[in-house]
Amino acid sequence: MADVLHMRVIAPKGRTDEVCAALEDCVGVTNVIVHPDAARRPAGDVVLCDLARESANEVIERLQALDIDHEGSIALERVDLSLSDVADHAEQAAPGHGDDAVVWEELAERTADDTRLTWSFVAFLVLATQLAGIAALIDSPVLVVGAMVLGPEFGAVAAICLGLLVGDLGRIGRALRTLAVGFCAAIAVTFVCALAGRWTGVIETAGLPVERPLTAFIYSPDRWSFIVALLAGAAGVLSLTAGKSSALVGVFISVTTVPAAGNLAVALALGHRSEISGSVLQLLVNLAGMVIAGLVTLLVQRVVWDLIRKRQTRGRFPTT
Repeated sequence: MADVLHMRVIAPKGRTDEVCAALEDCVGVTNVIVHPDAARRPAGDVVLCDLARESANEVIERLQALDIDHEGSIALERVDLSLSDVADHAEQAAPGHGDDAVVWEELAERTADDTRLTWSFVAFLVLATQLAGIAALIDSPVLVVGAMVLGPEFGAVAAICLGLLVGDLGRIGRALRTLAVGFCAAIAVTFVCALAGRWTGVIETAGLPVERPLTAFIYSPDRWSFIVALLAGAAGVLSLTAGKSSALVGVFISVTTVPAAGNLAVALALGHRSEISGSVLQLLVNLAGMVIAGLVTLLVQRVVWDLIRKRQTRGRFPTT
């Protein structure tokens, strides 16, 4: 089954022929359909087509060059099942492989959503940090893993990577604000809960064990912490760009950003100063490692796909 996307374009009156020409000139496009005067707001013709995922960037750029994204509309969605020989042929003719393709506009929209400071983002981060705090108190690696999976912070990290790649300072600023506010709120709530637990006797003053063989890595950053963060950042960006959401779960359980925040909150509440600096450093090391690796991964993907497209262009229009 081909990795096919379905595109809907609303073309303003008089621009439909240009849109169709842009679509038909791309080898990865097939099943082009035109519904004249079908659109009401904005008014125009509706053009539908199927295209190979690896051709999406070329088609979007062609339509944006026609200003269709401002005068009309462009929408993409994934096709779960496509039984079509012509779609298979289009996918084979398109450069590269669909699983490796990066649809840059899709990534931009997805990461833009993840930079929004929403109630649900803060709530998930607070809950994850509290789980991490309990994990620190009872030395439970199971709860550490649960806190990692529940944490929503990687989307904002990916947004920083994309912002650095394209020089979008606004995107970077929004992502940093979301991370800063989210982690501060999560640490503050966990700190208050830990204080309340201490005052009510639920948590003893010496609540954090002296020896924590199963969770000591949360506040003891070393070279492996940075290496793991690099690997997780690269894997996370690949999972976002290739649509491999199952791989993203593995990223969540690889880095100790949320566990470090939970340990920091509990250490502050119980006065364990020896673990405060280590927790802060672990948090920063993981965030920095993921940003560095994510940026490098996006840069490599952009360079590789630019080379693939240039090779296809030379093959389509050979020099004499």
